[in-house]
Amino acid sequence: MVRRVVIMGAAGRDFHNFNVFFRNNEDYRVVAFTAAQLPNIAGRIYPPELAGPLYPDGIPIYPEEDLPKIIREMNVDLVVFSYSDVSHQYIMERAALAQANGADFMLLGPKSTMLKSSKPVIAVTAARTGAGKSPTSRRVSKILKAKGLKVSVIRHPMPYGDLRKQIVQRFASLEDLDRHNATIEEREDYEPHLRLGNVVYAGVDYEKILREAEKESDVILWDGGNNDFPFYKPDLMITVVDPLRAGHELTYWPGSVNVRMADVIIVSKVDTACYADIEKVIMNVERVNPRAKIITAAIPYTVDKPELIEGKRVIVVEDGPTVTHGDMGFGAGYLMARKLRAEIIDPRPYAVGSIKETYEKYAHLSQVLPAVGYGEAQMKELEETINNSPAEAVVLGTPTDISRYLRINKPAVHVYYELQEIGSPTLEDIIGEFLKRVGL
Repeated sequence: MVRRVVIMGAAGRDFHNFNVFFRNNEDYRVVAFTAAQLPNIAGRIYPPELAGPLYPDGIPIYPEEDLPKIIREMNVDLVVFSYSDVSHQYIMERAALAQANGADFMLLGPKSTMLKSSKPVIAVTAARTGAGKSPTSRRVSKILKAKGLKVSVIRHPMPYGDLRKQIVQRFASLEDLDRHNATIEEREDYEPHLRLGNVVYAGVDYEKILREAEKESDVILWDGGNNDFPFYKPDLMITVVDPLRAGHELTYWPGSVNVRMADVIIVSKVDTACYADIEKVIMNVERVNPRAKIITAAIPYTVDKPELIEGKRVIVVEDGPTVTHGDMGFGAGYLMARKLRAEIIDPRPYAVGSIKETYEKYAHLSQVLPAVGYGEAQMKELEETINNSPAEAVVLGTPTDISRYLRINKPAVHVYYELQEIGSPTLEDIIGEFLKRVGL
């Protein structure tokens, strides 16, 4: 009997799970996706060009709130949860909802969804979004390139536009970001790599992406999104844990999977976290994954043009996912503004449109403006919110320099941060051993 399926997602892991497990599987029919976490995903169609011959009309995407109705009216047998950075409690509430309405509930794991590469794969993952994946990935890429190796960075998907045009995307310059109409979220993750001279791949069909990247690479570097586990089977897996959210390494999915699978655990932010929380995270990691090598690391931050914000009234803009569903509430921009004794303006009175709705959804936010920009309209609302404020300057804690493509009516300074290992072993030590093992 063919089982009728709904995939719960957020325009990333859900599409990958469909492509590798369900697309050509005669035992299942995916009747719908649901969308959460991000705006402007529901209401679209997963196109037939990607869905394959079993789905000549494509697959509709509905809001997650409609799940009970979808299960009942479409006679759904199975609900597959396929997005990341959620608590274990959150997942089981969705499981209860699915089962109460008559459907089974599934979590597809690494064995069913990881693709194998012909090249060595180093994967960088995390326990939570905002833990320090990006500076870790940049550090790994620098080590590999210093050894004369060709590296392709493959990023977790962020297909927020026309999916048919995003099957395989290759970014080699900042101009490519404009050519692909990249959102702020994409720019935050791609732009720092491009500034280092790294080629970045992303898109929707990650088998096709992998085969293209393999053509120009000695090593594949998987730069994960949120706290998802890799789409590719890693030969070396690095997981970053965050002592500013001590305990989350065991209670958030699928970050808790990454912690248990990792060959290397990086305990980041030891320069800003308290000693007790650092110790707690290390103890938790050692309990569930005693074989992993543990690296402690700082993420020091610097700012260009500090004189523009020292003692001034400022609005602080931080990485969107980190301070929204990542639950952080602040980032490097806020820390730098405090360090320079700036007066930090509450952005909420000046928020418009979907930015105002973001503050309503994430009530823990008050002192920072999340750099959400999942499309042209939302980017304009972010720009308007910044310009509405009476700040004398903007502090950008975002990985991307949003002043490059938003029309901001006040001077902006950019906060930079990189990973710095403390003591030994270092990433260079571990990667050196790995390269010897794989013959590079």
